[in-house]
Amino acid sequence: GTGDEIEKIIRAKRPDAQFAVVSNPEFLREGAAIEDFKRPDRVVVGVEDERARPVMTELYRPLFLNETPILFTGRRTSELIKYAANAFLAMKITFINEMADLCEAVGADVQQVARGIGLDKRIGGKFLHAGPGYGGSCFPKDTLALVRTASDAGSPVRLIETTVEVNDDRKKAMAGKVSAALDGDLAGKTVGVLGLTFKPNTDDMRDAPSLDIVPALQALGAKIQAFDPEGAHEARQLLPDVDFKDDPYGAAQGADVLVIITEWDQFRALDLHRVKEIMKAPVLVDLRNIYRPDEVRSRGFKYASIGRA
Repeated sequence: GTGDEIEKIIRAKRPDAQFAVVSNPEFLREGAAIEDFKRPDRVVVGVEDERARPVMTELYRPLFLNETPILFTGRRTSELIKYAANAFLAMKITFINEMADLCEAVGADVQQVARGIGLDKRIGGKFLHAGPGYGGSCFPKDTLALVRTASDAGSPVRLIETTVEVNDDRKKAMAGKVSAALDGDLAGKTVGVLGLTFKPNTDDMRDAPSLDIVPALQALGAKIQAFDPEGAHEARQLLPDVDFKDDPYGAAQGADVLVIITEWDQFRALDLHRVKEIMKAPVLVDLRNIYRPDEVRSRGFKYASIGRA
């Protein structure tokens, strides 16, 4: 109903104005906005005034050349499509995270489970990557907005309510996985953290899992030294008492355990021999499953990941 409210405000201010309020939600990914805009999966346009339809058609005419589907709907439908799309993706992430916990309990491999179900075209492999939980500017905001909208309408969306709850709990629980790697004792230990932003290729710290994980580790008595290629400036404002380093090896230096929170590409190519030599103890907790367990363990590391033995 946001578009309805905007129309009411404009009409109250300018009752004689000739205008139309259109809902045109964006589905852009951070770090890939230009490419997504030029080659979208679809364009959604919500109109109530039919005079707006040819205007919007002409605006997006270049995309017709790319055969991009342009879906015209009512304004409220358009608004709900945006919320529903992001909520569904958040639910998909949360689903595979729950499966990861089950895999750990029964001795299965969540990456193989994800591949096995993702090859089903009805499901698809995107957003089936187990990790510490979703964050960022869209999924947390839009899931909460959908929950609120549904509650106000008297039609609660329990799946999304549960998704929000499970995701919040998961981010906090990741500190326990780090603690378990050190036999349950983090008091006085140094934890090296690689990655603080909610995902790679951005400096965005909004609702990043690190904002739950780092304070939880500190509450267990750990000292934190961290590196992020782009997010350090913002992270300094949000994470007190953290020793920020200039490169990943600085975060590993003298650490009792090294934790990968964000899957930046440069972390996939670490010199593991060097990392082992400079750490106090060769313990690696990989919350993004960017390494193969057998490879890391063959290098002499104690290794823990998500949903894999």
